[in-house]
Amino acid sequence: MDQIKKLLGILWLLLGPVIIYFLVTGAIHNIDPGGKKDINNPVIWIIIITIFLPIAIGLMIFGWYALKGEYSRKISDQ
Repeated sequence: MDQIKKLLGILWLLLGPVIIYFLVTGAIHNIDPGGKKDINNPVIWIIIITIFLPIAIGLMIFGWYALKGEYSRKISDQ
């Protein structure tokens, strides 16, 4: 089970920057001052990136701790 946690930690560590990359490239690709749709509005993209950037960073932090083995420690008897 600990090996699965570490493998998923690697996955989460890699998934965070990928999500950030797709958010930024999606914003660059879709922002168009002459566009008529909501997706072309830069304010919408600022809101989307502001919401999902901390989630992606938290995913990377969670992956780092899973990779280090922080979630596999046993609780000792007190």
